[in-house]
Amino acid sequence: MIHAYAAVYLKSNQIISATALTIFAPAFSIFTSRIVNGSSNYYISNNMQIRAVPVLSKIPVIGQMFFTNTYLTLYLAVLIFIIVTIFLYKTKFGLRLRACGENPHAADSLGVNIYRTRFIAVTLSGVLAGIGGILYVLPSKAYSTTVAGFGFLSLAVLIFGNWKPKGIILAALFFGFMRTLALYYREVEFLENLNLRSDIYNAIPFIATLIVLAIFSKKSSVPKALGQIYDQGKR
Repeated sequence: MIHAYAAVYLKSNQIISATALTIFAPAFSIFTSRIVNGSSNYYISNNMQIRAVPVLSKIPVIGQMFFTNTYLTLYLAVLIFIIVTIFLYKTKFGLRLRACGENPHAADSLGVNIYRTRFIAVTLSGVLAGIGGILYVLPSKAYSTTVAGFGFLSLAVLIFGNWKPKGIILAALFFGFMRTLALYYREVEFLENLNLRSDIYNAIPFIATLIVLAIFSKKSSVPKALGQIYDQGKR
């Protein structure tokens, strides 16, 4: 909400405001962790792992892939994706929100409160980012107050997904596959026989990010009013 208020109502530079929060958040997380736990690490006793989903885990192939040895966070993420898609494309507020991103002056002329809509949108995006952080942490047994650059990776997913929910979910699956490949390359005989350092495999998701951005960033259909400070007087 701090970033939303600063960017929308105070008309501050969005990049500077967001960067300041990005620097502040990890430090604040470490600070609070040391006060509460006496350590910079959080330890999680319940990792929400599901050994097998009743009935569904018995389905050939699919059951083994999606309903065996998985995490509850997977299904929560899918649920959030469905809710957000319906919210953006099937509700009045979703239509107004997309209009504010494409042509806020036209939306304003139709009676849409641009400032309030944008404030709510930025606040909701912060809530979703927080939920994403929770989903990232829960499957772990310990958390060291960092997400290893996945916040910036999510921006690449957004661009690669062409700013559309369906494209974003496919992009997320692609980068998830790259991440899995980096973690479990020893299970792939071909990759194991290459005898490369583990650091190289750990860099795979980020290398893939650079390649994808170089190829698709120019073709991405960015909302026309993205990053623009709205001035009602210029309508």
